Amino acid sequence: MPTQFPILVIDDEPAIADVLNRVAKTSFPEATFTHISGFDGAKDYLEHMGGRPPKLILLDIDLHTGKDGLELLNLLRRHPTGRLLPVVMLSSHSQSAKLKRAYDYGASSFISKPYTYQQWKELVVQLRQYWCMTVTIPTLWLEDGIDL
Repeated sequence: MPTQFPILVIDDEPAIADVLNRVAKTSFPEATFTHISGFDGAKDYLEHMGGRPPKLILLDIDLHTGKDGLELLNLLRRHPTGRLLPVVMLSSHSQSAKLKRAYDYGASSFISKPYTYQQWKELVVQLRQYWCMTVTIPTLWLEDGIDL
């Protein structure tokens, strides 16, 4: 089991990262969350990060910044390293057309955002169980960022 499990949260709602950090203290202590708000901020972060990329990306479909999470996912999946990163799409609404596009673009999973603190806690437990303790994620190293 890894000692650290970096997760990139790309969501236009800062409260999401706050809730994730609070519930992870007891439910997923290995997790460290980095929150990025919006398409441009996420693209810039991914292009300039070096070293180890996140082990998991939680990406909101509706970023409310012009371009959406699906466009970012599409760009990410075109990159040789970006296509290896697991991306879980998040949405407040179950939108069948966007759900299909998310999987067409290579989403690893699609989750409806929880509404209550307890539901967020359960989600974090499930994320830990699956992504940290069950599956094997490739260890990646980047000299530079992911050129999107």
